[in-house]
Amino acid sequence: MPQNREFDLVLFGATGFTGALAAEYLAANAPADCRWALAGRDRTKLEAVRTRLAGTIPACADLPLLVVDATDDAALEDLASRARVVISTVGPYLLHGEPLVAACAAAGTDYVDLTGEPEFVDRMYLRYHAKAVASGARIVHACGFDSIPHDLGVLFTVNHLPDDVPITVDGFVRASGTFSGGTLASVLTAFSRVRSMARTAKERRAAEPAAADRRGVRGGPGRLHRPTAPLSGWAVPLPTIDPQIVARSAAALPGYGPDFRYRHHASVKHLPVVLGSAAGLSALFLAAQVPPLRDALVRVRASGAGPDAETRARSRFSIRFVGQAGGERIVTEVSGGDPGYGETAKMLVESALCLAYDEVPPTSGQVTTATAMGSALIERLIDAGLRFTVLVPLAPSSANTTSANTSVDG
Repeated sequence: MPQNREFDLVLFGATGFTGALAAEYLAANAPADCRWALAGRDRTKLEAVRTRLAGTIPACADLPLLVVDATDDAALEDLASRARVVISTVGPYLLHGEPLVAACAAAGTDYVDLTGEPEFVDRMYLRYHAKAVASGARIVHACGFDSIPHDLGVLFTVNHLPDDVPITVDGFVRASGTFSGGTLASVLTAFSRVRSMARTAKERRAAEPAAADRRGVRGGPGRLHRPTAPLSGWAVPLPTIDPQIVARSAAALPGYGPDFRYRHHASVKHLPVVLGSAAGLSALFLAAQVPPLRDALVRVRASGAGPDAETRARSRFSIRFVGQAGGERIVTEVSGGDPGYGETAKMLVESALCLAYDEVPPTSGQVTTATAMGSALIERLIDAGLRFTVLVPLAPSSANTTSANTSVDG
């Protein structure tokens, strides 16, 4: 990583909802000698963020402000050339994110974001992975709730399993909370581009090298099933970006065994909730196909708006992982507070600090959090208050406790 840059970190999108939370976390947790700046397109809003930060941390009164528009290629190139690591919270990334990725890949600047948009991640790989490899930049997407707890939770799990036999891990997610305007816009954008998303994913599969020395690496949603006694509730297929990220980590890292499979579920207590959620998502998907309805839904929650502090304080998440290898079984858990915003801001900033300051594996190009930072980031997150726990230590697996037939409630 280049050391002779003006800034260690630049936070781009600091005036958005999650960006402001990231700025607060960075102000409270950056090393004393960290040289960092706030960036965005509106100087007045940037000044307001700086003033708010200075109200609790007086040193922030002198934070540099960089006025940069997400569409200004020259300004983004200048920003990337001045920073060691850039944090981006400007979404939907499919609409606004590419120029900054391009600038960081060209400048050899590390980049982190919190996207959960599969098409954006795949498109950035196709266009900029090779350029980032050549420049030494590490492009790390999905550094929030999508997908750090899942990616690092699986890494934590497989680190407790033998690595010379096939490994299967099932994840079961339980989370509470609400959404911001930016999140809603990202979801609707993704729902409106299903065919384009599938086409881009196919192009990436064709371009991406196969996992070395592996018979297979697979990741995807699980299946709908009811857990066996004494557990209760329902395990519901969860088609998010998370299993794709996990599979890419497994393809890159030898500790995931000669054959690896990850299956992703939501853990839901009651069947009516399952049916209601499915109906709601189906209605949202259909509405996203009709531009006037999609535009109306985006206006339901304005960009930059999100849940208040009281709501965030009540929100929680837990993800349990059932890992099996060579006849042995382990159950682990990653858990924390407000998944969508408070903990996402924490994960995003700690990822950037990890790249800037920690000893991590030598990587470049578009890489996952497990590949780029691995155990160093797990330790950072534990120190920051997230919990990585072994709930059930290694034990012989049995026919009644296979991960294909068992959900774990959070």
